[in-house]
Amino acid sequence: MFIMIVGGGKVGSQLARELSEKGHELTVIERGARRYEILSEEFEHVALNGDGSEIWVLERAGIERAEMVIAVTGDDEDNILIAQMARERYGIERVIARCNNPRNLQHFELLGAKPAVSATDLILRLIEHEVPRYGTLHLLDLPQENLEIIELEIADDSPVAGAQVAEIGLPDGALVISILRNGDGFVPVGTSVIEAGDEVLLALDAGLEETITQWFLPSAGRVG
Repeated sequence: MFIMIVGGGKVGSQLARELSEKGHELTVIERGARRYEILSEEFEHVALNGDGSEIWVLERAGIERAEMVIAVTGDDEDNILIAQMARERYGIERVIARCNNPRNLQHFELLGAKPAVSATDLILRLIEHEVPRYGTLHLLDLPQENLEIIELEIADDSPVAGAQVAEIGLPDGALVISILRNGDGFVPVGTSVIEAGDEVLLALDAGLEETITQWFLPSAGRVG
């Protein structure tokens, strides 16, 4: 696959190394002269000096034949613009944009620059995952597939504690895909029993999270 990376900082350069090792053809566009010199020493002909938010630079780098564009500059406005141009002007379906400030995620979404990846948001989700709590953790959105993945920790008085997966009676569009117990995970079958303290991962149709969460609350009483 020919992949274009716009932004040759720590994220962009590491992506270039990893993708190159996997055998992909790459072009890395970097605006900063000093950073470009460092990149050109490591990646030689792969690196290109220029402003990746300008059309002539993208075309010089070969965007017309790119199969994937990854915008990981330090400027959210540039990343939005690059993602928009790649998708709308050049018809590239595989586009990933870096969101430096999680407050801008909504702007990425509204302007069609998606999927957008926020390192801060990912770290916060990891922190939430490690903090003991009973409730819902939103793990992943897959907007193009109209899916989302959530994690629920089962309280002692949850109506599903002690019930088999098949007994829960979840509505269409919801599926238990994994159970984490005492540090180990497994893919459940219908007869698998959900225990208090389990972390249950569910794949949902978009928009079902609030409804499904109610299924697992102590007040729900839906099992049986």
